[in-house]
Amino acid sequence: MNRKTKNRLEVLAIYFIIGIVAVLIFYPLVWTVGMSFNQGTSLYSSTLIPENFSLEHYRWLFSEDSDYLLWYKNSMIVSVANAIGSVVLTSLVAYAFSRYKFVGRKNGLYVFLLLQMFPVMMAMVALYIFLNMLGLLDTLTGLILIYLGGQIPFNAWLVKGYFDTIPRELDEAARIDGAGHLRVFWSVMLPLAKPILAVVALFNFMAPLFDFLLPTIVLSSEENYTLAVGLYNFINDQFANNFTRFAAGSMLIAVPIAAVYLFLQRYLISGLASGGTKG
Repeated sequence: MNRKTKNRLEVLAIYFIIGIVAVLIFYPLVWTVGMSFNQGTSLYSSTLIPENFSLEHYRWLFSEDSDYLLWYKNSMIVSVANAIGSVVLTSLVAYAFSRYKFVGRKNGLYVFLLLQMFPVMMAMVALYIFLNMLGLLDTLTGLILIYLGGQIPFNAWLVKGYFDTIPRELDEAARIDGAGHLRVFWSVMLPLAKPILAVVALFNFMAPLFDFLLPTIVLSSEENYTLAVGLYNFINDQFANNFTRFAAGSMLIAVPIAAVYLFLQRYLISGLASGGTKG
């Protein structure tokens, strides 16, 4: 087998794998889109593209009979608060670990690394009791605090790696001009760290929208439900089979994520490429 034939076979193999992956990704998505426009409530349909195209499920979601808008608002509150809070907290923590030497710095980094191996669910019983003691159980505030605390180890390590790539000479030049610690952080580090902060903001904005387990444990009142928990009730009840409404509600979750992604996309590639280059 000559080299030219071998290269063609390798290219065909790559395209074959890409084709399989594309089918696995897009087929469920296309089926969900079609189901959201299909009349009735059944999960099953004879065709991928609905024969009887209808917007009745989307109209119902925005009607007075549905709590979908309330759940959407709750999810947006949690997602936005988590994104902003994570950027603020992790940038401060990462700046301290990147630029200062203090007792326990090295051990603290190791602790962050170890904590990434354990999911938040392992501490859910302790967190449940803690939120109950603080009176934050069944509140969006309690849920936000869990998200913020659980994301710090990974985010701080990621942002710290990016801060390490920023030359220290910039800090020293700013201090020569009379800038203090906060001024250096605000005027020098943050503008240069926009790419990695955009990555942190996007990831932490998306997480609450897709998470089901934590909101299920923390939230018990229907008026406090997030989208994942609320939509699950469409198909969870004993006689409920509102799969088409579930599909319609699921499709609308992509709207804010797409908007945030488009807004931050110019920073994302450089942020992902540079975040873990130096530790």
